[in-house]
Amino acid sequence: MKRAVALTTLLSLAVLAAPPASATTLRTDVPETAASSETAGRRPDLGRRTLPANDGWAAEGTGTTGGAAAPASNVHTVSTRTELATALAAPSPKIIYVKGTIDTDRTCADYATGGYTLEAYLAAYDPAVWGREAEPSGPLEDARAASAARQSANIKLKVGSNTTIVGLGKDARIRGVNLHVDKADNVIVRNILFEDTADCFPQWDPTDGAEGNWNSLYDNISVTGSTHVWVDHNTFTDGDNPDSEQPLYFGRPYQVHDGQLDITNAANFVTASWNRFSGHDKTMLIGSTNNPANDAGKLKVTVHHNHFDDVLQRLPRVRFGQVHVYNNYYEIPDASTFEYALGVGVQSQIFAENNFFRLSRAVAPADLLYNWGGTTLTARGNVLRVGGRAAPVDLVAVHNAAYDPDLGSDAGWTPVLHTAIEPARTVDRSVSRHAGVGEIG
Repeated sequence: MKRAVALTTLLSLAVLAAPPASATTLRTDVPETAASSETAGRRPDLGRRTLPANDGWAAEGTGTTGGAAAPASNVHTVSTRTELATALAAPSPKIIYVKGTIDTDRTCADYATGGYTLEAYLAAYDPAVWGREAEPSGPLEDARAASAARQSANIKLKVGSNTTIVGLGKDARIRGVNLHVDKADNVIVRNILFEDTADCFPQWDPTDGAEGNWNSLYDNISVTGSTHVWVDHNTFTDGDNPDSEQPLYFGRPYQVHDGQLDITNAANFVTASWNRFSGHDKTMLIGSTNNPANDAGKLKVTVHHNHFDDVLQRLPRVRFGQVHVYNNYYEIPDASTFEYALGVGVQSQIFAENNFFRLSRAVAPADLLYNWGGTTLTARGNVLRVGGRAAPVDLVAVHNAAYDPDLGSDAGWTPVLHTAIEPARTVDRSVSRHAGVGEIG
């Protein structure tokens, strides 16, 4: 239960309890390198670039090279959904260059079948009619599921092993498509704006939580059961269809988006770097269930130099994994559209280091962490700015002063795979200038 702790007291505790911001580096930075075929003085080919050595968990073992070794016959430039799907089905190793905007070019009405309409669905499963004890079933739920299957067949595209997908220039965009990196190894996705992968047919579940919830199906990028994945310098947005403008049905937000970048189902060795996440609800989920059967010992992920701008939750939310979260910039301007930043889930081992948190005065620093059944988190060198004042913050101490049960402060491991860790006080400038599509140096 939350204790009555004043905001000023929390800030004072944060400054006194936190260690000073540190620039300590366990590994030295390795500049991004292009493939050996590039000669000095030529513009680097982004499709041939590989993950630098030591750059997070995706550098483990053999590292992540994507399709850098692709012969000329396996290099594709795509501008439509059909071209993208064809290229993804082609032999590997492969490089896929995205040029301009790729869209599904279909509307929700194109997928609807079996007599499904939202109006009929709402009338059938209104809690006043259906109740709250059981999930929807019957003809209209069957029609919703069949309509959803038609949408999935068009927008969910599988990404296989030894693949690089990279945007050309500053205006490469994939709209309304779910890239699914499933049971693959060695994948790179860079320099693309991902926009509005909306579910046309969310499912109502009155048993989900105390009040029920609408659940949607698609992420911008889903990483499931895959290893050695590098997601870098992308921008993720809902465009002109943000979560914040969805209606309420049955008193709950009509949720048409799921994650922007979700890493689940025993995925392992992933680096997410220099991305921009903006204006979204469920941003980044690492581990989707509390069942350790598949995920224990997996879900090793590095999250660094990302810009989380006006996003509501899961920045990230973690179960089981050893997750290094460093040098990220959290910009949280509105308490009404924010729940928490780091979700400390079952058996999670988050190591949060040298991040910069910029909050409006209405956002409680204690809410930067949320306990989803975890027990511990290592936090060091982080900085908090509220108004014009920036100071070191001990995330665990601030959380524990406001919430029970207390979290421990030792996640039980120390990251060794990472690039140079910059002082937290400079992170807001470096990340705001260089994260996102079109900003690869």
